Amino acid sequence: MVDVHEHHFPRVLDASDVDLLRLFTESYASWTRGRSFSLPSEAQGSKPVGLPRVPTTWDALAPYLTESGSNSFVRNLVRVVNELYGDGEGSITQANWERLDARVRQQHAKPHGWREVLDRARIGGIITDPYVDPMVDAHVEISPRHVSVMRINAFACGWNPEAKDHNGTSAHELLDRLKIYPRSFDYYLEALEQLVAGAAGRHQVALKIALAYDRYLDFDAPDEALARSAWGKPSPNAAEQKAFSDFVVDRFCRLAAEYDLPVQMHLGSAIIRGSHPLNTAGLIERHPRTRFLLMHLAYPWAREVLGMGLIYRNVWHDLCWAPLLSPTLFRQSLHEAIEVLPDESRMMFGGDNWHAEETYGAMSMARRILAEVLEDKIRDGYLAEDDARRLAPKILSDNAVSFFGLGQL
Repeated sequence: MVDVHEHHFPRVLDASDVDLLRLFTESYASWTRGRSFSLPSEAQGSKPVGLPRVPTTWDALAPYLTESGSNSFVRNLVRVVNELYGDGEGSITQANWERLDARVRQQHAKPHGWREVLDRARIGGIITDPYVDPMVDAHVEISPRHVSVMRINAFACGWNPEAKDHNGTSAHELLDRLKIYPRSFDYYLEALEQLVAGAAGRHQVALKIALAYDRYLDFDAPDEALARSAWGKPSPNAAEQKAFSDFVVDRFCRLAAEYDLPVQMHLGSAIIRGSHPLNTAGLIERHPRTRFLLMHLAYPWAREVLGMGLIYRNVWHDLCWAPLLSPTLFRQSLHEAIEVLPDESRMMFGGDNWHAEETYGAMSMARRILAEVLEDKIRDGYLAEDDARRLAPKILSDNAVSFFGLGQL
């Protein structure tokens, strides 16, 4: 398989002190205890990955297993831990948690022990969004099977050197590391082009818009005068901030077409009041030469985002996160995507995780459900077996290789 979306970065994958509880607190199972991001009505600041940490105990594990045990995120992780480290029990209990915890710690104490987990998942290539460091060369810093995307959130919030995105990332600090020092709005726009032009040299195969965590996704047509008025101000007003962000996103989308880079876009969840996929329709229409990869089935708007894939021929779909969130939703949406999307190149899979164990779980579940859906299609007479055998490798790997140009790396 080729996995088109993860959040792998070295300090998590290579951590030698990972235990059973940490797999839960640094996975989507943690969403059962509370969101990892803030809404506009709340105090700002995301929970840092890896913090805080406490040793694994039954009392710390029990709330996941006994209070949220029906949640799909939790059930997936329980399944994965048992497949990788268990003795066939199929659950995590007060009787076996210490043995499972010891095996998790033993695996992560091995140098690059996470690679064995990905090998068992049969994942040959991975595209990661290392949002804690958008400039990292994943192919060098993580592994030869990794490449990355460049998340642009910080640059869309870069109206002054102190401004940061929801992850606490400063565009100006990132540019400083590349020895780029924009002292005016015009130089800033030139810096954006330098970033895109240099993406291939950092093994970055796409841009990533994850601004659903920072703002609403109603990207208006560029208003350059209003965007310029935000530049350098300690506190631009709301209209100036939005215009600046709109202008930068529009510029990145234009540059993506010029440099033939796809644009991944997070839709749904996050600041849910503003993350409806149709909010991005104007942006997609303004950039017909830009290839957009829409993510997460835009939950809870799966049908709307598939409808966009039918209408807009510059739209593809990464079905990531949906298998973890709801196998039922994913199965039904996959049935519909096969029927609705205009050609067989339009679907790909990503895991959307931090640790290799959850990646294993997401991708093995996606593979299994794809097989079940294709078997249903054959049994119902919608597809012939030869059709299914042609379609499966496209969805699992071939589409991603072609879409991202991975065969050229």
